[in-house]
Amino acid sequence: MFAISDGYELYMGRWSRLLAPRYAAFAGVRDGERVLDVGTGTGAVAMTLAASLPRSEIVGIDPSAAFIAYAAQNAKSARLGFETGDAQNLRYGDASFDQTMALLVMNFIPDHDKAVAEMRRVTRKGGLVSACVWDYGDGMESLRIFWDEAVALEPSAAPKHERNMKLSRRGELGEVWRKAGFGDVAEQAIVVEQAFASFADYWGPFLKGVGPGGAYVASLSDERRGQLEARLRGRLKSSLLLKARAWCVKGTVR
Repeated sequence: MFAISDGYELYMGRWSRLLAPRYAAFAGVRDGERVLDVGTGTGAVAMTLAASLPRSEIVGIDPSAAFIAYAAQNAKSARLGFETGDAQNLRYGDASFDQTMALLVMNFIPDHDKAVAEMRRVTRKGGLVSACVWDYGDGMESLRIFWDEAVALEPSAAPKHERNMKLSRRGELGEVWRKAGFGDVAEQAIVVEQAFASFADYWGPFLKGVGPGGAYVASLSDERRGQLEARLRGRLKSSLLLKARAWCVKGTVR
């Protein structure tokens, strides 16, 4: 039942868990606040908040029923709630939350402006709305190295390179937040490091078919997949300690 979620945990969830505490500190979530975690995935932000804020209620939503089931199964607090939901059409009333957060999801939402308007609507006046997105072009080494080698092997894969993702460059989230009318907009880069235990620890998650990289690997012939694996082995033979930079933004509901 949880095969997709397990694959995601290995592919990107491990990165989310590293980033979540730093993101929560940037957002300035305070104990006792009611928080909405938009695009919760497998629950990295929601669970981080629940563990550190003993009086807060956290609600996590995601369009993936499999991710929500995984998060709900692993929730260790009655103050945590998970449900399927669309960021572009939140079911909550106006001013229902003190903070609304969105970790690593804004670039995947078809109409991100609509989602931001909804996040603002459900957050009380004076509350904060925040988000983080990976710097897929230069700052997310794990994926940049993968796509650089994929494109070097097969130039036709260039349009699939995640550096083409929207909202993944410096200042882009801030522009969206200012356009949405938030006050006191602040931006910050957060960098985390991941030490892979082995090349298999790095390469294995791509074989699960999760995310753009996994989907690309699944589309390859056995021969091409082996060639890509060999290129990545060579690229990573000197170090398996990789960095990832996220662009983060927050703003106050006026």
